[in-house]
Amino acid sequence: MSEQTSQPQQQQQQPPGETSEMTPTPDHGEDSYTGSGKMTGKAAIITGADSGIGRAVAIAFAREGADVLISYLSEDEDARETASWVEKAGRKAVLVPGDVSDPAHCRSIVGKAVEEFGRVDVLVNNAAFQMSHETLEEIPDEEWDHTLATNLSAFFHLSKAAVPHMPPGSSIIGSSSVNSDMPKPTLIPYSVTKAGIANMCASMAQLLGPKGIRVNSVAPGPVWTPLIPSTMPPEEVETFGQQVPLGRAGQPAELAPVYVLLASDDGSYISGARYAVTGGNPIL
Repeated sequence: MSEQTSQPQQQQQQPPGETSEMTPTPDHGEDSYTGSGKMTGKAAIITGADSGIGRAVAIAFAREGADVLISYLSEDEDARETASWVEKAGRKAVLVPGDVSDPAHCRSIVGKAVEEFGRVDVLVNNAAFQMSHETLEEIPDEEWDHTLATNLSAFFHLSKAAVPHMPPGSSIIGSSSVNSDMPKPTLIPYSVTKAGIANMCASMAQLLGPKGIRVNSVAPGPVWTPLIPSTMPPEEVETFGQQVPLGRAGQPAELAPVYVLLASDDGSYISGARYAVTGGNPIL
C-alpha cells in the first residue's frame, strides 16, 4: 500500500508533534517532486516549514530554484531535516526558530530574510495551532488568544513587515482551511482563524495589487501532518480523512504544486483566489 492510501493508526503526541514519531510517515515529495526552474533566483519565507505542508512546500520551492527561510517553533530535528532537503537541491536554507505569536519575532523573521537574501519574493504563512474541545466552556481563554495570535495575527505582522521588501511580481500565500467554510464544532478557534486568513488574503489582494504583489490562499482539507496526532484524540486520528469524497487524508506532497503555482510566474495573473485542496469537499 502506498503512503498516499495507507491509513493513520491510533497515536498521540504532545504539541507541536514530531514527524519521526508518525505512523505512517508523511510524504513531503522527497522522492517524487521534480522541479523545472519555475522559481529560479527567488527568495521565500515559509512559516511552519519544519514539517507537514510547510516542509513539502520548502522542498518544492528549492527544487524549483528558490532559497528558503525555514521558520519554525522549536522542532529543531524536523527543521534541520527540511533544511537538508533544501540544500540537497542546491539552494540556501536559513533556519529561524521562535514563536510567531510574538509580533517582534515576526518582524525578526522578515529582517533575517532581508539580511540573507536582500529581499522577499514569496511569503507563505503556514504555521498554525489547533486543539480539539468538546465544549465551548473548556476552551481556555489563553488558548483562544494563542490560536488567534499564531494563526491570524502573525500573518498580519509578517505581511506588514515583508511588503516593503517585496518587488513587483512577488507573492503572498496564506494557508486557510476547509474548516473556514465547513467549521468543525470542536475546532472553533482554529476555524475562526482560517476564515480570517481567507478574508485577509482577499482584502490584501486588492490593497497590494497596485504594487504588483499577488495575494492568494490555499484551503487544505484533511492532510497528514504532525498537527493531527498532537491535537486530536487517538480515535479521531485513526479515522482521519475517511470522511472526504476521496476517502483518505491528503499527503503534504499533494499540496505543494498549488503553492508553486501561486508563488511562481505561472500564477502571474492569479490574485485574490482561493484554491481548495480538500479531497472533494467544496469550499464556498
